[in-house]
Amino acid sequence: MKRLIIGISGASGIPIAVSVLRALRELPDWTSCLVISKGGEKTIEMESDYTVEEITALADELYDNTNVGASIASGTYRTEGMIVVPCSMKTVSGIANGYSDTLLLRAADVVIKERRKLLLVARETPLSTIHLGNMLSLSQMGVIIMPPMQTYYNHPATVQDMTDHMTGKILDVFGIDYHRFRRWNP
Repeated sequence: MKRLIIGISGASGIPIAVSVLRALRELPDWTSCLVISKGGEKTIEMESDYTVEEITALADELYDNTNVGASIASGTYRTEGMIVVPCSMKTVSGIANGYSDTLLLRAADVVIKERRKLLLVARETPLSTIHLGNMLSLSQMGVIIMPPMQTYYNHPATVQDMTDHMTGKILDVFGIDYHRFRRWNP
């Protein structure tokens, strides 16, 4: 069984997080380990028609963000890595500066120290020099920064098409094929 930590922080992009969790749920050999920040909970309420309970029900394992002693806070807990989707600039800053006062931040810190894959779906616009500096620092550590950029080569007809494209790109980093992802094929 492969484990993948999913962190949801307080930035716009909850539909992408839901799509990633749903895709993982369809894969019998993958386990999703979910942790949501307080900001993430607030964003779920403000941005989507989902309740926090509906989103947590999509995960295989759920962790309390205040429990910095949970299994995902230890390098001995084997995972394939972590996705923070969406990832606020506050979360980017916390990870970049080793400020691990929550489980989400501690889990990301562990993924970095264990040299596992960490993917941040960083969501903010425009980006300040501070944001860019933090993301550069993380990129230099091997963290994958993947803002949810729109694409048009796949001719999206709906917002769901754009969400599916991002979900496919995110999961592709972990070697997971997503059946709704349309690859470039001229």
